[in-house]
Amino acid sequence: MNSSDQYLSYIFDVSEQLYKQMSAEGKTDHSALFNHLTTLGRVLVGADRASFWKWDKDSHMLWTTAATGTGTITIPDTTGLVGKALQDGEVIVTNDPYNNPYFNAEVDKKTGYVTKSILVMPIANINGEFIGAYQVINKLGGDGKFNAEEDCRKLSLAAVICGLALESDVFLEESHTDKLTKLKNRMGFFNDFARKYSKVLEDPSRKLSLFISDIDKFKSVNDTYGHNTGDEVLKHVAGILQQNCRYSDGVYRWGGEEFIMIMVDTDMAACAAKADEIRKIIEANDCVTEEYTVHHTMSFGVTQFDKNLSIEGNISIADEKLYKAKESGRNRVIS
Repeated sequence: MNSSDQYLSYIFDVSEQLYKQMSAEGKTDHSALFNHLTTLGRVLVGADRASFWKWDKDSHMLWTTAATGTGTITIPDTTGLVGKALQDGEVIVTNDPYNNPYFNAEVDKKTGYVTKSILVMPIANINGEFIGAYQVINKLGGDGKFNAEEDCRKLSLAAVICGLALESDVFLEESHTDKLTKLKNRMGFFNDFARKYSKVLEDPSRKLSLFISDIDKFKSVNDTYGHNTGDEVLKHVAGILQQNCRYSDGVYRWGGEEFIMIMVDTDMAACAAKADEIRKIIEANDCVTEEYTVHHTMSFGVTQFDKNLSIEGNISIADEKLYKAKESGRNRVIS
């Protein structure tokens, strides 16, 4: 088999893996798909390394999980060659990166890797809006330099597929996110439970607990101050919950003025302690808007997961305790 046949064979192998990944039943995590697409791009242009960067415009951050083998890398969207390419909406090629003012050499310093050439290609959705970027590093063979016209032509196939996959990923993420508070919604909760929390319950040595919480007398907030202020209170509470949520845990807007926090490797006593800690923070921090300062409190119902009950059954138990907290005076935790 000559080198051309080997090249095509490798592309076909990656394409076959892509097809299988996209056709796999129940696959909602796009990370493996992006890894295959990154490999495809690297092979198409003959690069030593490649990475696909996702642009999170809400947080103004860029992140990748396939850049250098060092794990997830997150950078502000105004920095680096990727940030520059996306801000300008143009392909960037540098064959002398260490003398380029936008190149960040920190990863090279940590890993000892030597970057000799880089090509960054912005990726757009079907509306022509840039949503991410391909980055290929160190051209193999020849003079070791990238050519913007030739290499972008080769990379365009993977870029188009990656753009469609990322757009799908964004749509999925948006369907799982509450637009007002930016927390995950009920659909996001059930998706996370199936993918992450259910695995905790499979291990008899691990515990899973949750609390469901409710803003006290929230209807009177809307009636007194208006729905716009009510929305600000919801965002204020969501922010406090998110700030006090560990990376391993999750916080969700369950609906209306109700929120859920699920805690991994946590028994009911520890979950109740966290709920009471948050209760005190909320009581001590009024929501300040341009027009009003709104004092508000929350009530909490806590439970530790019973593996013999369904998700809904466990939430129902926590909800009953929340009802008791409301009925017994509000601004309290029942566990």
